[in-house]
Amino acid sequence: MSTQPQNNYDQTKKIVGYKRLSAMTPADYAKLGFKCGLEIHQQLKTRHKLFCRCPAGIYHNRDDFNSEVLRNMRPTLSELGEYDGTALMEFKTRKNITYRINYQTACTYDIDDTPPFLLNREALDIALEMALLLKLNIVGETHITRKQYLDGSIPTGFQRTAILGVEGRVTIPNKKIGIIQLSIEEDSCREVSDIGHERIYTTDRLGMPLMETVTRPDMTTPQEAAEVGHYLRFMARSTSKVNVGSGAARQDVNVSITGGTRVEIKGVQRISHIPKLTHHEAFRQKALIEIAKILQQRLASHDWQATALVLNEHDSRLDLPLFKQARAAGKRVAVINLPLFGGLLSFFTQPGQSFASELSDRLKVIACLEKPNLIHSEQSDSPLCPEEFTQTVDVVQPGAHDAQVVIIALQDDLKTALETIEERCKLAFTGVPNETRKALSNGTTLFERVLPGPDRMYPDTDSAPIAITEKQIETIRASLPPSVASQFKQLAKWQAPPDTHHYILRNNLMPLIKKLVTAHNYPAPFVCTVFAHNLKHLQGAIKPSADFSFKKIYGLFRYVAEKKLKTHIIKEMLPAVYEHPNISFESLLESLHLKNISKKEIADEIPPLKRKFTQICTSRHPGAQTNWIMGELKKLALGSLELKNLRKMIEGAKS
Repeated sequence: MSTQPQNNYDQTKKIVGYKRLSAMTPADYAKLGFKCGLEIHQQLKTRHKLFCRCPAGIYHNRDDFNSEVLRNMRPTLSELGEYDGTALMEFKTRKNITYRINYQTACTYDIDDTPPFLLNREALDIALEMALLLKLNIVGETHITRKQYLDGSIPTGFQRTAILGVEGRVTIPNKKIGIIQLSIEEDSCREVSDIGHERIYTTDRLGMPLMETVTRPDMTTPQEAAEVGHYLRFMARSTSKVNVGSGAARQDVNVSITGGTRVEIKGVQRISHIPKLTHHEAFRQKALIEIAKILQQRLASHDWQATALVLNEHDSRLDLPLFKQARAAGKRVAVINLPLFGGLLSFFTQPGQSFASELSDRLKVIACLEKPNLIHSEQSDSPLCPEEFTQTVDVVQPGAHDAQVVIIALQDDLKTALETIEERCKLAFTGVPNETRKALSNGTTLFERVLPGPDRMYPDTDSAPIAITEKQIETIRASLPPSVASQFKQLAKWQAPPDTHHYILRNNLMPLIKKLVTAHNYPAPFVCTVFAHNLKHLQGAIKPSADFSFKKIYGLFRYVAEKKLKTHIIKEMLPAVYEHPNISFESLLESLHLKNISKKEIADEIPPLKRKFTQICTSRHPGAQTNWIMGELKKLALGSLELKNLRKMIEGAKS
């Protein structure tokens, strides 16, 4: 067993040339050959699901269900008579898939006992609106196809999907990004748990209308990828016809570098996570390319094979405490020798991960072995001491430049585990394997499945083609919202603080702000600041007592204008309005002791306060008297006098 795995990890990190995200420049990414594309999945705000009439947008607690359905998935041939690699991989896992069903949000269609209903036309029109905003070429007739999924996320084993538009574009500053296509499809189940061979889903999200936008790999830095992600999110929300909140939008990110291949990072929940995830994936691919170079130099021929032995029950090595526990649990111990892999299991791939992580991830997904699921020869935190590990792996007669892995598993899982280890090591000779990876919150990823191919798509024989007419397109085109680019220009014209732009567009506040500026004559910078600074702060600090709507804040602005109160009173009333959305503005004014009084009444209060200040305070600090009186009169003046004018009155008044 290696005694310096950390040293090797640090040294190989330098070989890869890893830098922190903050230290990278566009030139650094150009040198890597970084390319990135996005697949944005956005739920549509409709009353019903896409292919049935169950309500959409209702979610249940994971334990709130009426019945369960158990399924075991198996692959089917494509129309060309081929099996999809991802489907075959999922079949090897031997998963039991359990669906938790609540009768409020699921029907016999969801569990594949009823043919699909006609496609939801409300969802179709919303998706077409987005397609027009993206300047896509709309298809004359849309054909519904089946996209095979054997992970259990859809009970039928396939997702119904249909392409609506192709070859569009969006324009970000100084660059045009190509859009390959926009599709409408049904959403999948929500995963509850995935442990061993048991995977549990809830079906409340299943079948909800989903819009998928696929870009070309035109982004050349991680920051650019996030910028395009934000742009597409703003565009979708500008329609006011999409769901928002956790899980309503999910991003899949495709990344490659020179010498690598397309790797898909699935389920990125926040666009802000894209830069770190894509940055780490670029260097993971660089590390795998370096590992391939080393292996190719070490290997004289193309014949490479691992050696694996399962210790029999009479082997003295099984007397070690760790293995005794395994035997008591009915498990077996396998030792695998990896020729020429010495020094590579601790080779850096991502922060906190090495090539051994690539093996461990696949054991978890394909062989269903929960982590920690292996012990290897370059492990710094091994449960076996060096002497115990050496004693164990001697059975495979390792060479000086070999690496070893020990696996503890049930007999039924060992064959799949050994095949998985050997298969992944063979892939290491060629560099970066095509795969789908799961995004983690720390910006790293782990293996999820083999990257799907074209063999998983085939026509849906249960659904007829749908004609998309010119009249339908023109009707939708006539009511399109302003483009995102024009909204950015409007905010700049209004001189709205730059740090307010994202919040305003993310929450589709432009229509409300425009009304307040044009119809009620509020200064645009003030309105934008109230929403994107003051309200944003409250949203992070206070939980409303009832459902909150931005229209309530619009009502507050309108109320202040109609009552001819001073604008700064809005910021005083805002916390209570947000915390108690059902409160009346009149009662709030009374509770805050705010009322509209004359300028003369305020002026009459100043001289006695000046005299009182000289009696109770000896401070000679310039402005101390004015600041104290401002504090005393602030509530009295709110709603009646601008605070800057109050200060002038105090400074000009006689004692």
